[in-house]
Amino acid sequence: MRTPAGIECPYFYGDYFRGRNVEECRLLSSNPNNGPWKPDLCKTCPIPGITRSNACENMTLYASVKKGALKNRRVKVTAYCSKSNAEVKEPHVGCELCHQDLNLLDKPEST
Repeated sequence: MRTPAGIECPYFYGDYFRGRNVEECRLLSSNPNNGPWKPDLCKTCPIPGITRSNACENMTLYASVKKGALKNRRVKVTAYCSKSNAEVKEPHVGCELCHQDLNLLDKPEST
């Protein structure tokens, strides 16, 4: 669904049926320590970019809201790979184990 920032995000939910105006981030709402969700968090959220660049089914995203400079709230994302049982250092790229089978640049061996 499209966020208030105009970006497609699989975790954003908006219910506008019959005059309702319910909006939430379901990834952030899964963590009770995040506090209330506000639409301005979508402007700088890295989750839509991560889901566009990496569609690995073994990667699980976890999000939390952290206070930045000047009390700005930002979304911090951590990722975990269930195949390698490790934290993913760069969620946009993914872990090395899941994507080593997808070497599209390798030429097939000739026999």
